[in-house]
Amino acid sequence: MDQLRFRFAPSPNGRLHLGHAYSALLNWRMARQTGGKFLIRIEDIDVLRCSPALAQAALDDLEWLGLVSDEPVLFQSRHLPDYRLAQNRLRDKGLLYPCFCSRQDIALGAKDGKRDPEGQPIYPGTCKRLTEGERERLAATIPHAWRIDMAAAVAEVGKPLIFHEESTGREELADPSGWGDVVLARKDIGTSYHIAVVVDDARQAITHVVRGRDLYAATGIHRILQELLGFPESRYHHHRLIGDAAGRKLAKRAGDRSLAGLSAAGVTPHDIRRTFGL
Repeated sequence: MDQLRFRFAPSPNGRLHLGHAYSALLNWRMARQTGGKFLIRIEDIDVLRCSPALAQAALDDLEWLGLVSDEPVLFQSRHLPDYRLAQNRLRDKGLLYPCFCSRQDIALGAKDGKRDPEGQPIYPGTCKRLTEGERERLAATIPHAWRIDMAAAVAEVGKPLIFHEESTGREELADPSGWGDVVLARKDIGTSYHIAVVVDDARQAITHVVRGRDLYAATGIHRILQELLGFPESRYHHHRLIGDAAGRKLAKRAGDRSLAGLSAAGVTPHDIRRTFGL
């Protein structure tokens, strides 16, 4: 069997917390137990919220935990043209269309109450109904996102999308349709998490994607993109989420138990590993 490859891929839009530590340590342990490689990727495509200082802080926090990448760290901000190439491939297949709607437009148009797995209104397809001429005229003057025509994409693939879930040991069905026509290129940064993560998992030959349960539903989007772009399928392991005393998911924006804060308070990497049994 080829060497297994795992990755921990934080977004540097805040300091890492205990939830990140658990995911990173779990990836590292699984890599070491299987003789595989542990890679670190900095997912910093959102230039409005991410910063080089926070990227370095994340690497410092991981080094404090005793975690370093077995290969050079990949910074997504240095590979934006690659994500545009993947988007162009989907556009050439006729699977993307420009969207000029604001969040308010979407909220007003989504009157059927349908929600995606994250609880957001499913896009009502307003811009999909524009003519080619209308799209060209609007695109010339209005910043726009690019959405995938999910129904057309599902038809293009033409088969059920399956993935192996390591946490259950089962083959499970991925359902991208539940997301509707998701954005694959944001108007502000020109790409999206979904397209970037799929491109980079293929680039880095990631065999096992180990991440939190909050990203389980996103596997449907990632699996259909893998099929459309001809990328290999990864195996998945969606682990439990680390919460606070009230059971609330830890969040960077709330400053929840940052690793830097814990270190300053005298907590050691050994303490954290022992807490998680890792």
